[in-house]
Amino acid sequence: MEPVRSALQLALAAEHAAIYGYGVLGAHLTGILERAAQQDWAAHQVARDTLESKLTSLGAQPVPAQDAYQLPFQVGAIPAAVSLAAFLEDRVAAAYLGLVALDDPGLRAWGAQQVRASAVRATSWSGSTAAFPGLPVAR
Repeated sequence: MEPVRSALQLALAAEHAAIYGYGVLGAHLTGILERAAQQDWAAHQVARDTLESKLTSLGAQPVPAQDAYQLPFQVGAIPAAVSLAAFLEDRVAAAYLGLVALDDPGLRAWGAQQVRASAVRATSWSGSTAAFPGLPVAR
């Protein structure tokens, strides 16, 4: 059961960071980009709630959100905000790969759906996608 809890906690931590990050980047967007960020932010909140529920049902205490997160770069304008959204989605996709590797078919399928959803959101922000979302690009 420990690998399951661990994978769920890592995905939850990534969701917490994404929710925080969308709060930061959303402040720099307007119009259609702001609406897209709000939709993605809401999707991460739903995923967070689902992960917390799954952890609670396993008797685990869900990892709490931090008060603040270190962003990978400063966000002061629209291009940086858009880049941060794509970055966050890539990080979330990588976290969900831990669920895809589990023995539980239901969690594997849900994890794969979450990887796909993050990859689609990342593509909407960056205009491109990786062949294998969540995995580092081989050079």
